[in-house]
Amino acid sequence: MRAAKKRRGLPTLRRWQVEALAKFEAKPDPDFLAVATPGAGKTTFALMAARRTLIARRASRIVVIVPTAHLKIQWADAAEGFGLRLEPQWRSREKLPQDMHGVVVTYQQAAAAPHAIARIGQRAIGILDEVHHAAESRAWGDAIQHGLSAASRRLSISGTPFRSDDSPIPFINYSGDEAQPDYEYGYGEALDDHEVVRPVFFPRVNGLMEWRGADGESYTARFDDPLGEGSLASQRLRTALSLEGEWLPDTLQRAHTRLEKLRTEDGDAAGLVIAMTQDHARGIVRILKEQCGVNAVIATSDDPDSTRRISEFRDASDPWLVAVRMVSEGVDLPRLRVGVYATTTITDLFFRQAVGRLVRWVQGKGGRQSAYMFIPDDARIREYALDIKRTRRHKLGEAEEKDQGLEECEEEEREQLDLFQAISARALPGEAALLDLESVWDTEEEVDAEENAHAEAVEAEPMEEVPLPSLESEEELAGGAGPTLDIDEDQPTGKTAREQRKELRTQNKHKAELLARLSGLGHAKVNHRLNQEVGIRKIGEATERELEARAIAADRWIDRLSPTRR
Repeated sequence: MRAAKKRRGLPTLRRWQVEALAKFEAKPDPDFLAVATPGAGKTTFALMAARRTLIARRASRIVVIVPTAHLKIQWADAAEGFGLRLEPQWRSREKLPQDMHGVVVTYQQAAAAPHAIARIGQRAIGILDEVHHAAESRAWGDAIQHGLSAASRRLSISGTPFRSDDSPIPFINYSGDEAQPDYEYGYGEALDDHEVVRPVFFPRVNGLMEWRGADGESYTARFDDPLGEGSLASQRLRTALSLEGEWLPDTLQRAHTRLEKLRTEDGDAAGLVIAMTQDHARGIVRILKEQCGVNAVIATSDDPDSTRRISEFRDASDPWLVAVRMVSEGVDLPRLRVGVYATTTITDLFFRQAVGRLVRWVQGKGGRQSAYMFIPDDARIREYALDIKRTRRHKLGEAEEKDQGLEECEEEEREQLDLFQAISARALPGEAALLDLESVWDTEEEVDAEENAHAEAVEAEPMEEVPLPSLESEEELAGGAGPTLDIDEDQPTGKTAREQRKELRTQNKHKAELLARLSGLGHAKVNHRLNQEVGIRKIGEATERELEARAIAADRWIDRLSPTRR
């Protein structure tokens, strides 16, 4: 028998989320763009907006589009705290189970099946997470525009609403070449509000690098030697990040020393290294083991186990995660407090995304939650660090002009990489210079003073609960309007509703396999008969109750074929 469901409270909203929600609900136009700094709680805002849109009967379904497969699971799990059931494993050929409120798909999936998205997106609220991904290709943008054209509301959210090309983003209003957010909440505002984001400091490490360039010439340069933004600057950076040099091990040691200091007060604090390639990441793992005596978790974009590793890392206490383009955007790992930017990807967008993994505030951890991103003292990266608190708007063309030269340099270097050879790299003596968003600190004492001031401000002005705007009706949905909005207490097993559904599907699969062996019938015939018994077409379209009924029907059939089974 199913346990009775108990009501519990919804997540508390911050002031900016309530303000954005009021503007979203008051806007008559279906499209809304909210720009908020990483770590501010965009997912919470969007899910509350979706919940209230269903309650107000302004939409009947939810379609969430995210950049990566890992984020599908993250969104589905977060939605359960709002009484929303989102299916992250939905297939375009299947109908959505009747007890689900919507789906979570990637931009790639949505672009590959625009007609299926259009079918499920009728009268839906569409949520586009990190919406700039919709412009990764003209075909993607066109497909997503078609898929959500009949949606009742379209909520676009982003922490970095700009790109390095001139592809317009669907459902965004432009004034000339500039995107116009309906609500904007920057990093500086979040710091002023306290208990929203962490202050981030940027220890920058100089070095002396020696390499043989693509032209066959030998070069020696520090990071503060002017080389412009051409291929020589890129070769200098690549030399510093080489596994054979001394700069990278020394920087990793400095970062680990900082992390150990943080872990004396926050035992779960962790570090993140952004690596260049799989081989580079494995080399960094080896350095951390040999030099710092710690085991690091590795996650690369082409490893199917990376999503599982990141999830396990989030809930564990491992000190380091080494990643290649896996956690630069959207992934929720609040315990990250130290980073090492060890990649040759030099764009403002990517740097902001990487720093965004460190800024998330954790309630109950106290007021001293500063984070540190160790960076090569490359002039380009240093400029991004200085500029990070300025909330930028999406400028078509202008961003391309700023980053185009770097992209051309990287392409040229790739073509001539076989001629390039790193010879040596060592970090220069002395402590890493600490670069804040606006000022440079020369001593640890001044950094400590800044941290203390922020902690005191947090304690003096704790986050206050802001009342939500009222709705015409807060009653749960019923009847033809869609599934009810149930908020369940955690089950005794500790499983989420998504995990329970997955477990039921697995149970049904195993029972069908046993029946195929006992009956001599093929798997297709067994599954067809079980589906018929509970009135479903495919198991992927079954509600939770139908999955339970199907398992019971399978047990009855098994008992008839094997009477001694108990």
